[in-house]
Amino acid sequence: MLTLPRVKSLTLWFGAAIVVSSAISSSALSEELQLKPFTDTSMIQRSESSAMRDQYRHPNKTLSFFEIKPQLTVVEIWPGGGWYTEILAPYLKSEGLYYAAHFNSTSKIGFFQKMREKFDNTLIQSPNLYDKVITTDFEPPKHISIAPANSADRVLTFRNVHNWMRNGSEQAAFEAFFVALKPNGILGVVEHRAPEDFNLERMIDTGYVTESYVKRLAKNAGFDFIAASEVNANPLDSKNHPKGVWTLPPSLRLGDSEKQKYLNIGESDRMTLKFRKP
Repeated sequence: MLTLPRVKSLTLWFGAAIVVSSAISSSALSEELQLKPFTDTSMIQRSESSAMRDQYRHPNKTLSFFEIKPQLTVVEIWPGGGWYTEILAPYLKSEGLYYAAHFNSTSKIGFFQKMREKFDNTLIQSPNLYDKVITTDFEPPKHISIAPANSADRVLTFRNVHNWMRNGSEQAAFEAFFVALKPNGILGVVEHRAPEDFNLERMIDTGYVTESYVKRLAKNAGFDFIAASEVNANPLDSKNHPKGVWTLPPSLRLGDSEKQKYLNIGESDRMTLKFRKP
């Protein structure tokens, strides 16, 4: 199993576009994270807001399933506030390479601009952790050069496919992943999982995507399907909510209305799929 570093308290939290920083002691971390770190992190730790979500995101098992190793070149697509950045960047810092293919820095979309600026500022504020991070612009279908062609060992995307579907750029995104990966490289996809009877319109409206649709996108781009994992499954999620997936935490779009009900459900049911570039 992949061993994760404990990373400094950071202003990194992207569920509801809120930036939070609150450190906790290593004794409060889950057993899953109290593993021997790859880098020398004896005096650093992850933020409390990040560690609290490990119960839904299972970073150790997820990254192990995607066969992440410290010597690899890894591209993370749209890292948002940096939840996985605070794990991957220190882990890859000494021997590997981490690309953050973030929102387009010159995007006309205000939310993209704001989140990219916050992410860039976080990197600047913690050079001991992030001085080797390479940021690139990704806003398909126009800005799709996430890394040099055939340079990446892994491309990872967490809960993003539904966003590209809003402007019909999902196929262009998968094609960009294929170009960046080396032959035999792995694409890892985590996405909110819809029932197979959801049509395209309902997927876009709810934020839940069918596994068959994601597999089709990957196949059309040239990928071979390798395996699926249930590590991020949540059987409590009915996928039938007033505000789609955003009804659930961390977004909680209904505010205080039935808040405890949705907190009890937890974050969404998610597919975890692995593909290979031939």
